[in-house]
Amino acid sequence: MRRRAAIALGVASAFLAGGALAFGLWVRSLPPLPRADALSYSVEVVDRDGRLLRPYATEEGRWRLKAGVEDVDPRYLAMLIAYEDKRFRTHHGVDPAAMMRAAWQWLIHREIVSGASTITMQVARLLEPRTERTLSAKLRQMVRAIQIERAMSKDDILALYLSLAPYGGNLEGTRAASLAYFGKEPKRLSRTEAALLVALPQSPEARRPDRSPERARLARDRVLDRIAGDIGIPADEVATAKSVAMPSRRRAMPSLAAHAADQAMIAAPDRLKHELTIDARLQQALEMLARERAMSLGADISVAILAVDHASGEILARVASPDYFDTSRAGQVDLTRALRSPGSALKPFIYGLAFEDGLAHPETLIDDRPTRYGDYAPENFDLTFQGTVPVRKALQLSLNVPAVALLDRVGAARLTARLSQAGGDMVFPKGEAPGLAMGLGGVGVTLSDLTMLYAGLARQGMTIPLIERRSDAALARPPRRLLDPVAAWYVGNVLIGTPPPENAARNRIAFKTGTSYGYRDAWAVGFDGRRTIGVWVGRPDGAPVPGILGRTAAAPILFDAFARTGDLPAALPPAPKGAILAPNGKLPLPLQRFNPEGVGVRPSERVRIMFPPNGARLELGAVDGRPEPVALKIAGGVEPLTILVNGKPQERGAGRTIFFDPQGPGFVRLTVVDGKGTADSVMVRLQ
Repeated sequence: MRRRAAIALGVASAFLAGGALAFGLWVRSLPPLPRADALSYSVEVVDRDGRLLRPYATEEGRWRLKAGVEDVDPRYLAMLIAYEDKRFRTHHGVDPAAMMRAAWQWLIHREIVSGASTITMQVARLLEPRTERTLSAKLRQMVRAIQIERAMSKDDILALYLSLAPYGGNLEGTRAASLAYFGKEPKRLSRTEAALLVALPQSPEARRPDRSPERARLARDRVLDRIAGDIGIPADEVATAKSVAMPSRRRAMPSLAAHAADQAMIAAPDRLKHELTIDARLQQALEMLARERAMSLGADISVAILAVDHASGEILARVASPDYFDTSRAGQVDLTRALRSPGSALKPFIYGLAFEDGLAHPETLIDDRPTRYGDYAPENFDLTFQGTVPVRKALQLSLNVPAVALLDRVGAARLTARLSQAGGDMVFPKGEAPGLAMGLGGVGVTLSDLTMLYAGLARQGMTIPLIERRSDAALARPPRRLLDPVAAWYVGNVLIGTPPPENAARNRIAFKTGTSYGYRDAWAVGFDGRRTIGVWVGRPDGAPVPGILGRTAAAPILFDAFARTGDLPAALPPAPKGAILAPNGKLPLPLQRFNPEGVGVRPSERVRIMFPPNGARLELGAVDGRPEPVALKIAGGVEPLTILVNGKPQERGAGRTIFFDPQGPGFVRLTVVDGKGTADSVMVRLQ
């Protein structure tokens, strides 16, 4: 008897040993588990704070957004674990208690009442999809689950589930499902939303709320009933959660700053996550503004808006078209980078150079009368003339004749060179050179460049490149000079007094409008102490829009854009050292009235700086430890002469050789203006 028992035990042991050996060989024959980091995910473009601007589907057309436990509502995680795998935090991939319970329920009811798959086993199935439902497939999942648990932390396993769980159609992962069904990230979910996200992966196609809302509702309610006691949801809250209707449709994925996102993708196609400087909330507000105004302005009319931070040059919002998907408005064309005629929007830079050269001051009187330059006779927009007006009023009213007179003095080529030197690319018609017409819009410029130049005015005359991708910040070029600080401040001080659009507050925003020839482009660009915003309105194809004006079409959008930033306009900086704050009667005599060069003055009589020559480098000597005076030699001109060093008047004695005391090494602008208003100016470097 004992011998038979021993033989039976030996045979059983042999079978068990053979089975164990066979199982071990089978496990070793399995291919390596697919690597989680080899999975393809949706490329994401995010804003300055990590908020999703625009995702891109994978090559297979799936929305699969990476997610971690920190990306979802903790209440949702608690519901998921309570419903799917109560002992997730303690088991090692397989839950023996759950398997025994499921087997016992099957024996009693002869049907599957509850499953035994742990979250880890579900992750194994997601990493290694298999269609068959056999004992071998289940054993394989169990082995894979144990392997996963050995290689990864619990939070990493949860992250894979949150990223890969199916939710119907081409939706994979909790974030994609939450965006598609609720229009938001899953960081803040209601109980009913969380319960639905727990229920859907069990049967994602059959329970899709957009196609089978009743099945989805029953599955959601089943989750609430089963886990209410486990995680302490009061009965009244369960009833309230059950009363909420199902989402009736799938929402489109976010598509904020679509043009910027596309360009980031093109610039770095292998990157999975692109970080932009854009503020998603401001971007959304300005996209809505552009869409509203484009619709109200008429068919085929488009709007582009660019908002920039002065201090960093970072683009906070870029609305390149009112609607990326609107083909009637060429929505996919980036209108912030399209070449357009700026109309009068370049005038502030003409005045800035005139201020810098000592040709004018905001309170200088200037004539607005019929004037001819060869065959060119500029006229004002309303075909009237204002007579003699202060320069301040001439710029605020955007009078054409004074602007052309100043441009004639500072030089169109010099203006072009200065704007280009500062980073603004001016494009002239083929075969044409810079001329007086550029002051009224006879040149091509982009909204991006024009906004950057205005930001340079706000930065006291220094421009920095606009940055949109975080990765570009380290590559940015150093600041470039647009105007000297005093001239830039004068321009801002004048523009802040420009009459605002109807019902808008005065003296809050320094701004200028522009309307191109033929009513093709309407502009408004403005700044406060914190931001610069540029607005363009017109047709993408460049066709005329009769009656469209910068003042009535673009300026109201500009002021509304500042309002939608959520901040009150910040004050402009105080006057820099050297600014002359005086009425016309107390200005130096040559600055009291602008006299166009050549009117009543023969070339031989014009004032000239003989020394130092423009662009010279002068070695500074020292006397008693201080820089010694620098000589300035003048010829021609009519007394009295006014000497300006960096825009600040200097005292002078008799004679045509004047000495001034330099503050130290650096660039110095020297200007002399005579009694008839003729002037000469040079820039030298002291070293």
